[in-house]
Amino acid sequence: MENKAHAVAAGLFVLIVAALVAGLGMWLTRDTGNYHSYELSSREGVSGLQEQAAVRYKGVAVGKVTKIGFDPQISGNVLIRIAVHETTPLTPSTFAILGYQGVTGLAYVLLDDAGEAQATLPAGPSGLPRLPLRNSPFSQLADQGQAILGRVNEAVQRINQLLNDDNQQRISTALGHLGQAAGSIHTLGQRLDATVSQRLDPALAALPPLARDFSQTLQLLQGTSSAVTGAARAWGHTAGQLNAPGGALEQATVGAQALNHAIDRFNHGTLAHIEGVSDDAAHAARQLGGVAAKLNDNPQALIYGAGPAVPGPGEPGFVAPVVPLAQP
Repeated sequence: MENKAHAVAAGLFVLIVAALVAGLGMWLTRDTGNYHSYELSSREGVSGLQEQAAVRYKGVAVGKVTKIGFDPQISGNVLIRIAVHETTPLTPSTFAILGYQGVTGLAYVLLDDAGEAQATLPAGPSGLPRLPLRNSPFSQLADQGQAILGRVNEAVQRINQLLNDDNQQRISTALGHLGQAAGSIHTLGQRLDATVSQRLDPALAALPPLARDFSQTLQLLQGTSSAVTGAARAWGHTAGQLNAPGGALEQATVGAQALNHAIDRFNHGTLAHIEGVSDDAAHAARQLGGVAAKLNDNPQALIYGAGPAVPGPGEPGFVAPVVPLAQP
């Protein structure tokens, strides 16, 4: 009886511990947030994607995959249902792609925002809104794999054509010619070295005396330059004195101005007076000539005066002159 009692107690203990572990697991995995459901429809395969896989928005976990099946509206498409937390800032430009975690091959749904509004997809039979699912980079690479393999095959064929027997023979011949050219260049370099050693050494030996002569010439040029500099300074000093206030140039300028002023005064004053005096002298000379003519005609006028004036035509006492008759 005691063995049975111990077995019953052990069984009850195991059941209680299992219930506690299950309750703890449910408590730890509970999620009290509100979620919105969306659907994704894709023609490409979703290998690596499983239910309860993470849903991320710009890398942040915002939900999970709740169901994977086939789209009843579009034959051959895979329908993915996701639950996204209500605080996720989804916009009309949000789209989804499948991302892969490293080398494990496990996939997850990555939501992103294109920044531009996209056409709203019609809701499915379940009435849930749908988000556009774009091809992942791996699927694009798989789609272009045939074209890439074709180009690689073409490149390999061209390389094989380039490296055929004839071209290899040409390359070998070209390498031989390059070797001969290198040998010729080496020989030419040795000859140039000998030429420099034999013919340039005497010229190099003559360079020190030439350098000394050149140094002496430079010293003479420096002395001449110093003398020219001193003369230039003296001339500059003289020019400064000439141009200084009260200098010779300023005094000459003042004298020229005074001479011009005197000439102006002579032209406007003295010459005008001289012209007036000459006019008066001419008038007096004319009057004196008239007086002399009168005295010449009537000298007694100097003693008795001029007398009465001879009456003119129309005046009382006027007598017309008698014109003598011409003899026949």
